[in-house]
Amino acid sequence: MTTPFPFTAVVGQDDLRLALLLNAVSPAVGGVLVRGEKGTAKSTAVRALSALLPEVDVVAGCRFSCDPAKPDAGCPDGPHEPGNGTARPSRMVELPVGASEDRLVGALDIERALAEGVKAFEPGLLAQAHRGILYVDEVNLLHDHLVDLLLDAAAMGASYVEREGVSVRHAARFLLVGTMNPEEGELRPQLLDRFGLTVEVAASREPDQRVEVVRRRLAYDDDPAGFAARWADEEAAVRARIVAARELLPSVRLGDGALRQIAATCAAFEVDGMRADIVMARTATALAAWAGRSEVLAEDVRQAALLALPHRRRRNPFDAPGLDEDKLDQTLEEFSGDSPEDDPDPDGPGGGGGQPPSDSGGPQSGGSGARPEAGEDGEPQASGAGEQTPVRASEPFRAKVLSVPGIGEGAAGRRSRARTEHGRTTGARRPRGALTKLHLAATVQAAAPHQRARGRSGPGLVVRRDDLRQAMLEGREGNLVLFVVDASGSMAARQRMSAVKGAVLSLLLDAYQRRDKVGLVTFRGSAAEVALPPTSSVDAAAARLESLPTGGRTPLAAGLLKAHDVLRVERLRDAARRPLVVVVTDGRATGGPEPVALAGRAARLFAAEGIASVVVDCEAGPVRLGLAGQLAGELGGTAVTLDELRADSIAGLVKDVQRRAA
Repeated sequence: MTTPFPFTAVVGQDDLRLALLLNAVSPAVGGVLVRGEKGTAKSTAVRALSALLPEVDVVAGCRFSCDPAKPDAGCPDGPHEPGNGTARPSRMVELPVGASEDRLVGALDIERALAEGVKAFEPGLLAQAHRGILYVDEVNLLHDHLVDLLLDAAAMGASYVEREGVSVRHAARFLLVGTMNPEEGELRPQLLDRFGLTVEVAASREPDQRVEVVRRRLAYDDDPAGFAARWADEEAAVRARIVAARELLPSVRLGDGALRQIAATCAAFEVDGMRADIVMARTATALAAWAGRSEVLAEDVRQAALLALPHRRRRNPFDAPGLDEDKLDQTLEEFSGDSPEDDPDPDGPGGGGGQPPSDSGGPQSGGSGARPEAGEDGEPQASGAGEQTPVRASEPFRAKVLSVPGIGEGAAGRRSRARTEHGRTTGARRPRGALTKLHLAATVQAAAPHQRARGRSGPGLVVRRDDLRQAMLEGREGNLVLFVVDASGSMAARQRMSAVKGAVLSLLLDAYQRRDKVGLVTFRGSAAEVALPPTSSVDAAAARLESLPTGGRTPLAAGLLKAHDVLRVERLRDAARRPLVVVVTDGRATGGPEPVALAGRAARLFAAEGIASVVVDCEAGPVRLGLAGQLAGELGGTAVTLDELRADSIAGLVKDVQRRAA
């Protein structure tokens, strides 16, 4: 068994360690979501926490870890008689990103359930994690339906498995911890809200602290057991403090004054619903217990707000998480009923409610003025560089849905039609491998003609493996939306480029909501570049778009060829995810020999491979050349103006895309 890195040996990351410890004291807080860049000890700290949790008493032989003092009346392995059990260490169960639904919630033997009426159930990871920790690394990469099941179980304290009227329920209360790198994509706001606390982690920029991180890691890698032994006393002290805080927790008093501060803070930051108020109350209570106090103080409310509110105040995926601490302090002061002498300074020594265990012996965390020249369309450009400074995007709007024709088999999402594991039933087939979704009517129809030959004598149906039919389901998939953006001088008018960026930003918002991957290719001057390789992070795409400069000639062919190359590489990585190419241009092609003919040949590559495409026509002015429409014809796609891209003025666009692709 691998020796985990000691929790108390983690350097810095005070907020992360505190959030984990508060959930260890009070699992009702609702778990922790840890956001941060790679290599910041997210996984190390989570895995180290399991060694600090006290042992749990379980019923001997129960696969669902029932408490012998209060056994679950509905346990599938029950009923259990109350009595003495056996003690075992708290578990930390990891949920892999690629896990199936059956692996998470457990699997029911459908064949035995139908033929014998037996609930033959194999527990999943939720059962294994009961009364322990369920750790989900890269939780933002999980399929939506798995995240929904996971968070529902965390909220209800139970897991339900149902197959065609046969159901199994078991207790599933666990400390939920998720980690994620925001660069790889965000969680939906409603899922963010289901995590009690969230913390942002980043690598220290202090050389001394970075040196200490490396020193401890190298010492651990050389001798894990010896390194852990050197931190055994600190680990034992924190473990004892967790036990003491758990015992004190029921007697902690949350007064009316603290409750008013909590309610006023949630109202001031305009968080949705009441979950934030409840989580803040539980967090403040756990902070007081952790500090060894029996009453919640203003400093506990302040620290609870910093942990429980940042992820709940985001209004769209491009808003940075965080709180205005000046506004927080002002709100707490306004609704404080205590005198300054009675209200300790949140940043002072106080009661220590917001202090995690110290890492003993280690550091504590804690060309202007150039005359503009004219571009190819008469717009001013920066001297020498042939480009303008970036302009801000206009206000985003709700974009009409663009989808890929046909039926795919890609990752679950919300854009194009696809055969999925969840959705409406469209037919039945023989199962390939394990049966996951029974089509009951088709199964009965297949078994009915053979009942006499099988010697049926009672009311039950004699069902054999060959009779079972898998339900065919149709839902929605996420696609790869690849933006190919013209950043040349012909697009450089400031007001015009602002509108273009606003349109692309609107489509990025739509891609976020529909769980797509996005990529960004830009072209200007003499070449094209991949500004953002395909990713699930629309935040990164929005940032690259915001800083996009413009100017120079229009190498349209280079942009299309670069996009085609991106799709070729991505097809090798994820063949099931179908692409949708969105070309944002006025259709002009300049620079080099025969630029228009080259662009046409490049566009026909997309048409030959059946790649779905839409051209967003950015041509402006009273005289229109219709070049974007011609490009759309070469691509085998459709053209739409910036105005038509809005949801309320683009009726029939999807049908047009499908008709042209047919």
